[in-house]
Amino acid sequence: MKRILVIDDEAKLRKQFSALLSLEGFSVIEARNGREGVELAQREQPDLVLCDITMPEMNGHRVIESLRADARTAHLPFIFLTGWSERGDIRTGMNLGADDYLTKPVDPDELITAVKARLRRAEAAATVVAKSANGSSGAEPQPAALESLGLTPREAEILFWVAQGKTNPEIATILGIGLTTVKKHLESTFAKLGVENRTSAAALALEKLR
Repeated sequence: MKRILVIDDEAKLRKQFSALLSLEGFSVIEARNGREGVELAQREQPDLVLCDITMPEMNGHRVIESLRADARTAHLPFIFLTGWSERGDIRTGMNLGADDYLTKPVDPDELITAVKARLRRAEAAATVVAKSANGSSGAEPQPAALESLGLTPREAEILFWVAQGKTNPEIATILGIGLTTVKKHLESTFAKLGVENRTSAAALALEKLR
């Protein structure tokens, strides 16, 4: 049973997330603030962390910095929970090593889908590490891998996030660029790949990343 650590100072939301995850068969650990969350992560070694940004004691950015700096928790999949007013903090969080983010109010299906997707990626990464240790080559997929499709680094980066299921506004926020810029790069990407929409482009990207 996979264990999920939910870090949020709002008790009602924390309980809602815990209930949803429990219904999906996950074991849930709850933390009331960032400092408590870091302590629980280090002690309990969960499989994934779901963390609010604005909290007492220690905010979400400090939480992920602490976890990424500790060898015991550096590998943990990490998803931020952010309010609309905090969208400007998303790029900072991604740069600190977050794997994904969800905007409150979080759709239940979106929450479960994001958690399962990150757990699958973590398992795939662990398999790659094991193969590498046994003499096989490999690395966790990175945007640069898509440049071999004839894309520029920025186009590859945007397509990488398209393949992760992110919308254009979300990609613009993550990369800190304008929405128009995202759209223009996607138009160029579609032309280079010979596809007409993001679904076809994402399929090609996922095939390449695998």
